[in-house]
Amino acid sequence: MTILLWSAALFLCGSLMFSYWLGLAARSNLREIGDGNPGALNLWRAAGFAYGIAGIALDFAKGFGPVAFLLASGRVSGYAAAAASLMPVLGHAFSPFLRGRGGKAIATTFGVWCALSFEGALAYAVILAMLLFGSRLVRAKKKASAEADAFQVVLGMLLLFVYALARAFPAPVAVFALANLLLLAFTHRRELRRLAARRSENRKQR
Repeated sequence: MTILLWSAALFLCGSLMFSYWLGLAARSNLREIGDGNPGALNLWRAAGFAYGIAGIALDFAKGFGPVAFLLASGRVSGYAAAAASLMPVLGHAFSPFLRGRGGKAIATTFGVWCALSFEGALAYAVILAMLLFGSRLVRAKKKASAEADAFQVVLGMLLLFVYALARAFPAPVAVFALANLLLLAFTHRRELRRLAARRSENRKQR
């Protein structure tokens, strides 16, 4: 019963769509802007720096705060804690406040990782920075695309999972990384499909 209550509470925290609501406050419906993602990065594009930073901070906090509190309480540990820690990310991705059509959960993912394993969060940040830098070098004359960004986010989590195994992270944390990988792959599925289709088309043209 304890793990169910914690999971429900963390899911509810994650489902609070702060960036979407801030967008409405700024008279911008994020569902109708850009890729329609109701997350902090789209808020930044739609309403500017101040709103974007506020959205990132709140989306991060709703991942970090509940998980940090959960772990500090000592009432749930091991695989149960790892499962509950995934709930804020799931809540953001499938928010009932948006009829199950939430965001991509990148900021919330970072928040959860900072509470669960600061080393893991730092490693993920470094991995994403390296992937971004490498991508800019290879594609120096091309603009960044949503498809390339999605690939980097998902590949970064895959590399973090490998890092967790190589560094012998506690098994529940490694399992969490794998679950997080699958969830990010799902939330970025449209971009990944377009990227795969584009590369398939390019191979046919050669």
